[in-house]
Amino acid sequence: MNAMSLFSRSEELPGLHAVARDCSPGSKGFKRLSAGDIAVIDAPDISRAFAQELINAQPKAVVNVARFSTGALPNYGPQMLLDAHIVLVEAVGASVWEGLRSGRKARLTDEGELYHGEKLVARGEVVQQLDAEAKFAEAQQSLVDRMEAYFGNTIQFIHSEAPLLIDGLGVPESGASLRDRKVLVVSAGIGHRDQMKALRNFIREFEPALIGVDAGADTLVEMGYRPDFIVGDPDGIGAEALRSGARVVLPADPDGHAVGLERIQDLGIGATTFPAAVDSATDLGLLLADFHGAEMIVNVGAPFDLEAVFAERPEASPSAMLTRMKVNRKLVDAGNIIDLYTVRGGAGLGWMWAILALLIAAAVFVLIAGSTGDGSFMENFTTTWNNIALWFQGLFK
Repeated sequence: MNAMSLFSRSEELPGLHAVARDCSPGSKGFKRLSAGDIAVIDAPDISRAFAQELINAQPKAVVNVARFSTGALPNYGPQMLLDAHIVLVEAVGASVWEGLRSGRKARLTDEGELYHGEKLVARGEVVQQLDAEAKFAEAQQSLVDRMEAYFGNTIQFIHSEAPLLIDGLGVPESGASLRDRKVLVVSAGIGHRDQMKALRNFIREFEPALIGVDAGADTLVEMGYRPDFIVGDPDGIGAEALRSGARVVLPADPDGHAVGLERIQDLGIGATTFPAAVDSATDLGLLLADFHGAEMIVNVGAPFDLEAVFAERPEASPSAMLTRMKVNRKLVDAGNIIDLYTVRGGAGLGWMWAILALLIAAAVFVLIAGSTGDGSFMENFTTTWNNIALWFQGLFK
């Protein structure tokens, strides 16, 4: 219980007495966090970078809504905080936000209970140094085991799909309209609608080809766009999108069997199949765009990174990794395009608008002054200017 020595005690209310700060993402509490405060965060598997930011702020304790280490990743953050003699309390739950009064005095007990006065705000588990070290070792071994299995599956996928990845064997031939164009591959992932809204200027400027993946095709139609291609199971796609005139590509098993073919026949529209041992229609959409010579492929709603692989998220499959390695030179995440179209520094932009307004006002004045009177433009302008000057002189006499 070495960590408990950090608590100050009083006869009536034992525990650490300090100001509690809401340091959740998007809050202002972190900027106001001072030495000796209690930081309340929501950071599962806290990163080394975030831990260092907290250490620099020198709080006495950090209370985490989640666990500092879930066991999914071997993260150094908890050990860094403990080495800095900061008390850690984890797994207090999201209900802490309901009772927390950021910027007010709070009390954190030896048992991991957070109070405002006599009101219990949250209860969690105090993290001990030995426990943190043991959890790190377990997570490290678990990660190695998972990665061995993951890359074993990756090798199997390469054995079965090398012709697809190398020569595009099985990719539908009807994709000539994608050549030398920018292509948006729109999947129905978290936040994809917001990304599409933020991409409106990019779409207006470059008129990219649009590939709707599964329910992403419905999103395109609902937002007023006409997809060029639809890739996915028709049973999960609305009739309006399927009848929009887009070329429909059905994911199929290596033997050619395609789920959803009956719906296509019922709607009376044509479709081609894309046979591959790939579970994700997003991967097929990316390969379709790459094989047919797309200049740039913008990935909307289906982010992929190493953290997703480590955490064994379903979308981070071996096929997803290899597909993105295949199209890597052309692939851009939608977030990067959105950043390019986001104007930063509103104050500087305000000055620009103010200067523009003054220039317009001056131009209007010159136009009116030069058009008022019976003389030439310059004579009328000079007469008007002299009259204004005389008027100002009269004001100060």
